[in-house]
Amino acid sequence: MSRKLAEKSGGGRRRQLFGHPAGLTILFLTEMWADFSYYGMRALLVYYMTRRLGFTIATASTVYGLYTASAHLTPLAGGLLADRWLGKRNSVAAGATIMAAGHFMMGVPALFFPALAIIAIGFGLFLPSLPGQVASLYPPNDARLDRAYSVYYVGINLGSFLAPLVCGTLGEKYGWSVGFGAAGVGMLAGLVIYLAGMPLLPRAVSPRTHRRDRAGFAPRLRPLVCPLLAVALAVILFRIAYEQIGNSIALWAEAGVDRDIGVSGHFVVPMTWFQSLNPLFIFLFTPIILRWWAWQGGRRKEPAAIGKMSFGAALLGAAFLVIAVASADQESGGVRASWEVLVLFMAVLTAGELFFMPIGLSLVTKLAPPEDRATLLGGWFILAFVANLCAGMLGRNFGAWPPEIFFAVCGAVALASAILLWSIRRVDLSVGEGAS
Repeated sequence: MSRKLAEKSGGGRRRQLFGHPAGLTILFLTEMWADFSYYGMRALLVYYMTRRLGFTIATASTVYGLYTASAHLTPLAGGLLADRWLGKRNSVAAGATIMAAGHFMMGVPALFFPALAIIAIGFGLFLPSLPGQVASLYPPNDARLDRAYSVYYVGINLGSFLAPLVCGTLGEKYGWSVGFGAAGVGMLAGLVIYLAGMPLLPRAVSPRTHRRDRAGFAPRLRPLVCPLLAVALAVILFRIAYEQIGNSIALWAEAGVDRDIGVSGHFVVPMTWFQSLNPLFIFLFTPIILRWWAWQGGRRKEPAAIGKMSFGAALLGAAFLVIAVASADQESGGVRASWEVLVLFMAVLTAGELFFMPIGLSLVTKLAPPEDRATLLGGWFILAFVANLCAGMLGRNFGAWPPEIFFAVCGAVALASAILLWSIRRVDLSVGEGAS
């Protein structure tokens, strides 16, 4: 439906808001506040360890790495608990409550390590249980599902965009406990929204009622083992290249890019400002891409999920090839690359991300029946964990290799992901779509 709100009675599945179930707004806001809390705490973490707790940079970096790695490992266990025993609603509520408690504990130095452990546990319960509920808002084979996850992805980025500005500023100006407390309040806000919006969400089903359905899932999955392994490898390859945005790209922006834009004399753009281009482009590009997909869907020409992801990986590869060429010109001319090149890179990278990341979430929910969605989403985050480790290993070569070679390798890795996905684009991966 295209009108703003239709069929006000009849339960969560029938209520519509801008052509989507109204429950999508509840999940969007819950995810936004959850990411606000997670990234708000993370923005303060290293500074808190070095300035307040007296950790060395090496120790703080080690603790930070172990914490972020744990945050990508616990969702697998959390997904299993949600699917087998707790149920998705209970897991979201419990995870949000536990995370909020951990954030409030962070401001007490003696509770630092217990607080980190508690946040990681809560994150593991929360993270895989929420996005799977997006798919349950829609009937099987609904073409709007990919677009729904793109909207949901904006919530993720909106929360992560606001978090450093709010929590970081409060922490630096008014004290660490205030900054961490703001992250905790954000998580509680998400919990309140989730609990208040439950009538608009998918009906809660006890995990016990699904146990008999799992026996038939494995036989349907066996013929797809090779294509699924190909998808997993493609996701890892994509993220290996994509995650360079936080390390090698940041280093190149500092040393290899002319950031003087010549406004009011000579204004040098701070390096960190370029990092904000990614969420900014996500906000700008998402409505355009959604309209394009809707236009294609109306003509029955909208690509399948694998086709969209392949195109996204190709865009990411093209983005890296752009700065590889710019770096080569820089080497031959002895001048730094123009800042416009970095902006172009971020724009193309973000477009590729929007064709890949949210569609990957959508694909995972299509692959699994509702009773196993949280578990498979936990597996999605395991892929992110592996990819981040590999991205760090690749990033160690930045500086040892000429920049144009390094970025060409990154582009080749992304293009390998695109080719791998393109080769399986005709495989039917809708094994789990029968039940919603």
